[in-house]
Amino acid sequence: MAATGELIRLINYVDDIATTLRRISASIPAMDAEERQKLAEHLRGVSGNMADVLKQLQ
Repeated sequence: MAATGELIRLINYVDDIATTLRRISASIPAMDAEERQKLAEHLRGVSGNMADVLKQLQ
């Protein structure tokens, strides 16, 4: 089945997310404890959205 333009665009968004997560991981060693905590809190806030999207896809 051929991929639509919208599917390709969405896959590119997922690739961008993966790249961003790699950049975050590479930056963690340079962060202090407070920065790590703030970033973790922010990531927790969006992780629910990821779980919701995965449920919709399945």
